[in-house]
This record gives sequence, structure tokens and C-alpha cells, in this order.
Amino acid sequence: MPRTAIKASSIVTADGRLGDTLVVADGKVAAIGDGLTAHHTVEFDGFVTPGLRDAHFHPATYTASLVQPALKTAIDFAEVGERLHAASTSLDPGVPIVGLRLDDETLAEGRLPTRVDLDTLAPDRPVLLHRYCGHIAIANTAALELAAIGPDTEDPVGGSLDREDGAPNGILRETAVTLVAAAMARQRGSSITPDQIAAAMRGLASLGLTSIGAIVGCGDSTWADLGDETALLADAAADIPIRLNVFVIAQDIAQLEGAAERVSGGNVRFIGLKAFGDGSLGGHTAAMHEPFSDVDTVGTLRLDHEWAVGLARQALPMSERIAIHAIGDRANAAVLDVFDQLIADGADPAQLRVEHASVLGREEIARFAHSGVTASVQPAFMASETAWLEDRVGPDRLPLTYPLRTLTDVGVPLAGGSDCPVEPPHPLWGMAAARDRCGLVPEEALTASEALALFTSGAAAAIAEPAPLAEGSPADFVVLDRDPLRATPDELRATKVLATYVDGNLVDVSGVGEVWQG
Repeated sequence: MPRTAIKASSIVTADGRLGDTLVVADGKVAAIGDGLTAHHTVEFDGFVTPGLRDAHFHPATYTASLVQPALKTAIDFAEVGERLHAASTSLDPGVPIVGLRLDDETLAEGRLPTRVDLDTLAPDRPVLLHRYCGHIAIANTAALELAAIGPDTEDPVGGSLDREDGAPNGILRETAVTLVAAAMARQRGSSITPDQIAAAMRGLASLGLTSIGAIVGCGDSTWADLGDETALLADAAADIPIRLNVFVIAQDIAQLEGAAERVSGGNVRFIGLKAFGDGSLGGHTAAMHEPFSDVDTVGTLRLDHEWAVGLARQALPMSERIAIHAIGDRANAAVLDVFDQLIADGADPAQLRVEHASVLGREEIARFAHSGVTASVQPAFMASETAWLEDRVGPDRLPLTYPLRTLTDVGVPLAGGSDCPVEPPHPLWGMAAARDRCGLVPEEALTASEALALFTSGAAAAIAEPAPLAEGSPADFVVLDRDPLRATPDELRATKVLATYVDGNLVDVSGVGEVWQG
């Protein structure tokens, strides 16, 4: 590759303007400054920024959201049924249907459907609908029967089956989802293909994403109906144009080691373990110190301390990062207990990530600051939760829900992501939400430069990548039609990506079509 000068209106990072020219040589950043020249020149009427990163992304589930029934915008049960019927017309009789992103908060009925409702809406085959948070699902009677779930079925560890008159009513919480999802996968196999994953990842480049922290399962987690996601990624790796830094949801070290061997090729590489501490705010399964304000429950603490410490100790020698999901304050405290023990054993705090860190108390924030572990945060959650967040957590906990300003001010490393397909995959939308917070607790907002860092240098550190646009780093960068440091949050949401480069090569996004909007 010839030495190339990328000329633009400005080269912009979270530290400000660096010049008007980026020089690329052998796929690396060779120099940045004003008026630089090279053998070959490419000019843009736009602004070059570091490649955008998403530190927490579910690539297989996102791909499924492009090909399976998506229910987030369904207004009532009847429309859910219409979408399920439309999906069934392309399937053989009896083949299970999985629907994604059901949102009971926006349904006219104001509640989750039960198996009885689904039996009426889609009576001829097994059906499993995932709530958009990914921590609750609803199965119809045929799906429960497929999984051999009946009145005598006990709640699994870390999950529960909602019941009416002692019998499961189809609503599955946390690990209980896996019971049905795995049975669906055994009957029909995965609903997505490696080619579809590769195409979906190419579409992400059109949004300016050059890297993601890819969360994948081995076929025995919540998204078990997709099969072994590590095998799908391995088969797609040669055709994936952006970097996938893979966290594997594993139950033991042997499973983690097998997955790590599979997801190591092309732009796909294994970087660590992912585990769960609790559930979601929307599903009332986040583990809280005090009950939710609108339902008398303290959620579900899924984390077994000794198991987590033991597996993390085994995983650390082969991992660059360990990530544990924690949304509620009680779950965050439990995960910090695990990380404190690992740090005492000699682990580098930079290797440790708390996923979400959504609801925190002053004590948890102080512990974050003391420990030095990273908070992997998703500002876009606020866009979906504006209508009900205060009802869930109450006025006393709301000020420290998604406390981005407070965490930044006490020195906690932050990394930005979307948790897609929980939220849309647009990193510029995430930056905008970090700045205006969709109107929620505006004093916790980040500045424009901090928001850009969240999805560039902060996310890069959290997925074990070199500092973006540093000399000698991979030439991963994007060209935007406006300066992200000067744009308002609403202007950011409307900003267009003119070009995306990985290793100094322009990613071809022709034919991608419209990327999923959520």
C-alpha cells in the first residue's frame, strides 16, 4: 500500500484538532499535522475522527434482529400476532418462531403477554418472544412443552418461571429463558448464517464503527435459540471487515478455552470472559439494595461469588479483559467484591470491566474510583427509559442512575457502547445521549470531548486496542460531515458518515442498504 495522505477539514480527536492531514503507511498511522504530503492523496470535505468503537455489542443477536420478527414498535398484542403470522408464512408447519425486542412498556395492554395470549396469537407452532432487554422472554404452550416445562418444573438457579395457579404462565426470567431457547435451537438449529453475520457487520461500518466488543454465547445462554455463536463467528470471520474483540459467555474454563480457539482469525479475536451479575431495570430483575419503586422486588442476583472468582482466576492468564454485567446497585457491589479479590490476587484493574453500572450509590461510586476498574456504559439506554425510569428507581436513586458525570469526575475509566440489539447500533446517537441524557438528570451530562472519548479512546482501552490515531496505531478512522466537538447533540444524531477505514483500507459499504434503526 503506498504512503497515503488523507486530507480533510480537520483531524479531530477528544483532545481537539490535530491538523488537516493524516498520513497512512502500511496500514498504520504515520503522522498527523497540517499540510503533510505523501505519494498518494485522498481528499474529503469533512472531519476525520478516530474509528468509532462500541464496547458492548451482541453481533449474533443483532444479526437475528435483521431477519427475525422485531417487535419493539408493535402497539398491541394484535400487532404482535400479525407480525408472527407474517413470519410463519415462510416457514414449514411446526417450525418454531423467535421474536425479538418486545416492549411491554409501549403495548396498549401495558403488560407482557402470557402463554395463553400467545396460544391465541400463534397457536400452530412453538413461539418464544424475547423482551427487548434480553433478560425476559415469553413462551407459548407449545414452546413450554418442547422444553418439557410443566407445573413440577423447578426454577433454575439465577432465574424464575412466573406462575398462575402453580403452573408456569410462559413468562421466563433470566436463566429460565435458556430452558426454552435451548430446546428451540435443538429442534430448528440456528436461525442465522455466517453470511448474514458478515453482512450485518459490514453494515456497521456505514455507521462509523471500526471495532466492537462482541459478546457471544456458546449455545447455552439466554440467546441459545441462535445456537453456538462462537462457531457462527468463526465461520464468518474471513468476511468481516471490522474488528470483533470477543467476550465469551462461558460456564467453565474448558468451554472458554474451546471458544477462544474458535474465535481467533481474520478480524475476529478472543479477548476474554463475560459473566452476569443480575438482570435488567425494565424487567425488574436488576439486583437492588432496596425494592424497586413500582414493584415490590429487589430483583435477581445471579452472581455466585466463589464461582465467579474461581472462573475469573482461571480465565485471566488467557484473557485481556474480564467483563461482568451489573445494573442494580446490589449487583454492582457484588461484582466489585469479585474484582477486589482478583486485584488483591494481582490482577491489573485495567483488565476488569463492569458492564452497565447503571444504578449506583455513593458507596459503589467510591469503590469504583478506588479500584480503577472500567465502567462499560450505554448512554442510549436513557432514550428508551425516559418514560418509566423514575417510576422504576424512584426520585432518591434517579440522580445516580447512569451517573456519567460523577464517575468521570472521580476518575473512573468509562467505555461507551449500545448493548445492541437492546439499543440501536449508532455510536453517534450514543454520544448525543451522553451529552443531553435525553432530558434525564442533565447535571450528569458529559462534554462533547468526553462523549467522543467514550466511543473512541475509552472504548478502545476497554477492548484492549491501541490508542486510536496514535502514531504506529492501526489506521482505523472515519470521516464525518460535521465536527463532533462542535455539533449539538441533535446535530450529532443527524451526522452522516462519509467513509470508514480499517487498517488504512476503505470499507466497502455499497449495497448494505438501510441499517437497522431500532
